[in-house]
Amino acid sequence: MKVSPTPLFDCIIIEPAVFPDARGKFVVAFDSIAFAKAVPKQKPFITTNESTSTYGVLRGLHAQKGEAAQAKLVRCISGRILDVVVDYRPESPTYLKHFTTELSGENNKQLLVPRGFLHGFSVLSETAIVNYQIDNTYQPDMEIGIRYDDPKLNIDWQLPKEDIILSEKDEKLGYL
Repeated sequence: MKVSPTPLFDCIIIEPAVFPDARGKFVVAFDSIAFAKAVPKQKPFITTNESTSTYGVLRGLHAQKGEAAQAKLVRCISGRILDVVVDYRPESPTYLKHFTTELSGENNKQLLVPRGFLHGFSVLSETAIVNYQIDNTYQPDMEIGIRYDDPKLNIDWQLPKEDIILSEKDEKLGYL
């Protein structure tokens, strides 16, 4: 497992051990002991979620606030996504700055999104399966979000606007 910092201080790119051979590949997607050594301050993950989406789907930007805040370890199992995080911690020197990275079934990279960050992704391939581990329970009444096209954030989701598919919930999100 290789761990690399990102420009947003607490976000980390994790490259798991991958063993390719003539049959395909074997990926050690998560090793709790190695992860705890590499990221000792991270609380254990308690839930694993998975979403399947088609090209143009944009999920986000979401977070949980207060005691319901969540850290996520995000992995694209198949397909390609542009994963996006926004530092939403007012006391942080990178407040409202964003970071993007491509996660795919090919590159096997994972992104650790700490508590206090908004998270979202856009699907760049025909379909994508995204798996994410969460360190806190989901509480719908504690969810917050910002519109994907907020001009103050100016995020390039790498999709033509006419191809973007949003949920009804995401269409109703407000701007900063």
